[in-house]
Amino acid sequence: MLGEFGGSLDDAANAIEFELRDSFSIAKAIYKGSGKNFFKALANAFDIDTTMPKLNADREEIGEKQMTLDELKEEIAANIPADALLILPEARRLSTGIRFWLEDLSCRMCCFSLTNPNRDIFLDMVEIELSLPDDRTVREAMECEASSIGLNISAARFSQLQSYAGRNSSAARKIIRQEKLGLIGKISHNQYLDIQPLVMAMFLGFGMLRFIGMGTGNRSLYLIGGICMLLGMGLKSLGRISGPRRKVGS
Repeated sequence: MLGEFGGSLDDAANAIEFELRDSFSIAKAIYKGSGKNFFKALANAFDIDTTMPKLNADREEIGEKQMTLDELKEEIAANIPADALLILPEARRLSTGIRFWLEDLSCRMCCFSLTNPNRDIFLDMVEIELSLPDDRTVREAMECEASSIGLNISAARFSQLQSYAGRNSSAARKIIRQEKLGLIGKISHNQYLDIQPLVMAMFLGFGMLRFIGMGTGNRSLYLIGGICMLLGMGLKSLGRISGPRRKVGS
């Protein structure tokens, strides 16, 4: 399933889990760099034991030990329920080894991603594009976030803040957190006007003026166009001068 950048893919995954929890044995896991933790989460969701007997030199059981990553893969593949459903938010993060393991797994799965990578397991999946959340959903997300952080906001202020979020639930929650910190309305460092196209247009204009003077034999236009073009290039170079920058921590 695909969704807008910053959209509520996790909310959609939670909604599907809630809707289908009575029909399937559901396991939801997010890959955060550790394959072993990922597979442990799957095993715990399906009540699969992740330990095995620990034997001494005489092959006597002296305790238990945690399974290795490969042993976890084999144990889950051998004991996964027939009605299992894997819900994988942020499926693009999955490592190559996990994707190959999922490809060999006979199981229903629902993967969420901002874009379709169009490789390995994703080639065999039916793609469903999620629609944008409506205004009511965005407002509810803002109200829940404000309630969770103990922020009292009037209805008029909610309406004003919602205009910053558009139809993006994740952005709406972020705006509520910024409102509590008093950051709404602050100028960001990327809010500036790029006049480089205007400068380039001026250079082209001066160049054309110079060629017009050259073609008509008008020495005044030729000199004015050339001097202005060189002066503009000099000012552009001077604008790139910056003072010494301190390194982080210095």
